[in-house]
Amino acid sequence: MACTSSSEASVTVVSKCTVFPDRKSTLEDLKLSVSDLPMLSCHYIQKGCLFTSPPNDVPSEALVSLLKRGLSQALALFPPLAGRLMTDPDGHVHISCNDAGVLFLHASASDLAICDVLGPVHVPECIKGFFALDRTVSYCGHFEPIMAVQVTELKDGIFIGCTVNHAVIDGTSFWNFFNTFAEVCRAGSRRVSRVPDFGRDSVLISSAVLKVPEGGPKVTFDEYAPLAERIFSFSREAILELKAKVNGNHNQKRLLEANAVEVMGKQLHDPHVTVNGKVTSILDNLNFFRGGVSKRSAAADQGRGSHAAVEISSFQSLCALLWKCVTRARKLPASKTTTFRMAVNCRHRLEPALDTHYFGNAIQSIPTYAPAGNVLARDLRWCAEQLNKNVLAHDDWKVRRGVEDWERDPRCFPLGNFDGASITMGSSPRFPMFDNDFGWGRPMAVRSGRANKFDGKFSAFPGREGSGSVDIEVVLSPETMAAIEADPELMQYVSS
Repeated sequence: MACTSSSEASVTVVSKCTVFPDRKSTLEDLKLSVSDLPMLSCHYIQKGCLFTSPPNDVPSEALVSLLKRGLSQALALFPPLAGRLMTDPDGHVHISCNDAGVLFLHASASDLAICDVLGPVHVPECIKGFFALDRTVSYCGHFEPIMAVQVTELKDGIFIGCTVNHAVIDGTSFWNFFNTFAEVCRAGSRRVSRVPDFGRDSVLISSAVLKVPEGGPKVTFDEYAPLAERIFSFSREAILELKAKVNGNHNQKRLLEANAVEVMGKQLHDPHVTVNGKVTSILDNLNFFRGGVSKRSAAADQGRGSHAAVEISSFQSLCALLWKCVTRARKLPASKTTTFRMAVNCRHRLEPALDTHYFGNAIQSIPTYAPAGNVLARDLRWCAEQLNKNVLAHDDWKVRRGVEDWERDPRCFPLGNFDGASITMGSSPRFPMFDNDFGWGRPMAVRSGRANKFDGKFSAFPGREGSGSVDIEVVLSPETMAAIEADPELMQYVSS
């Protein structure tokens, strides 16, 4: 099938409606947390999955009906997504689970084929047309739907895009809902595998009030700055080779068995996992795969007088490489302070831990700082160690200190690259993005819309082939993008 220039293609809305939960909500209003409120100045999250067309020439009407019905059933399990934001007289913001419904759009892009979406080196502009509520700021959830779903039919495929208020959910909750939506459509059952937890009794719930300017907060970056966007794909073999280099262990590939990758990926959300025949806490395994050690093993090593070097994880090795290559491409002065900022999940870091399927935002941002001269002059191991130190140190005490800091000075999250020397890494290669089977197979790809993108915004996705492969969605100024694409240190690891 011939491909079309994405600049020539258009997306046409065929129909638009409101979808309501298929049963009334009994959930009380949910107060926004210290992790939710800063997101009121961010765009809605825009993520979606590209599929081949359903087999047997399923009519559009039947497909859209299936998806609407499944969405209605999924919303009954996630009532906040069908609600609206409301601010009480004291200034606290809540989600009113009032069954107001979500926006549903059926769209057509009959000039586009899958190859038009996946074929170009850079992410094509046409993808931005696959999402509703474009450039909507999360504070607008007071009078706009909290979520919109757009189903776009291509020549030979389907794109299902979800746009969701970022003050209501983070990436973990987003993919929990998306997985449930797909599961309900495929199996038609209310007995889903991931039941959300709507508890609001943790340290994240605060009496502090976020004061917003008249008219609501705005995004803190230039939405219209020229940007280049590309998906850089890294195979499992390339990542293991990079990890071996960072750890100085050229036998690393043989040492890391496939079952370890399974634990890191598919079993991440289980409270306990089986490794080498032993049932262990997921926290111990998370610490191992992220390049650290569990408290129990650390204590045991200390008792034996062991001082083993810290193992740098695959993902931290990859982040270190990106930090170094982007810093070089930006041609920064040696004394310029660079920042690599990572979003981390706080659910398991708190003591007691939040439920794995806690609904809402439970994330904090970990910045790592280093002069450009050091990032470029030191080796990858040094760069990765700086990241590793900060991630390992972000424990219950650090999470609680972050909450207290925010309570002293409530504010929206300043998203952007204000000094031209920052990278912000979002999302996670551990999110179950390819577990979304609506009844005719797994996605071909995952893509995001225009939301919250600026020079230096990166997002990590699992690779479609699994087994530890990773895709990094890289957004940079056109000049910086051209420079990293010509950098052999990076490109030797990138899949063609």
